[in-house]
Amino acid sequence: MEFEAAFKRLEEILEKMQGENPSLDESLKLYEEADTLIQVCSKNLAKAEKRIETIMKNRDNAIALNLAQEPVLTNFEA
Repeated sequence: MEFEAAFKRLEEILEKMQGENPSLDESLKLYEEADTLIQVCSKNLAKAEKRIETIMKNRDNAIALNLAQEPVLTNFEA
């Protein structure tokens, strides 16, 4: 599933839970679906971050790698 589709569905679930006052069973189903969608979004974001980091190069025009020969990642969170 693509990030945008998963994120849109998460928004729909949030609106439904806030506005429609679903039953307990329905709330649990929505919560489980949301949990799965959050994992999908997180994985997609991690992949995107890794691709961006791979594209970013150090001053010598070489990809910066760690000891495991993986691209060095930068934490973009504030």
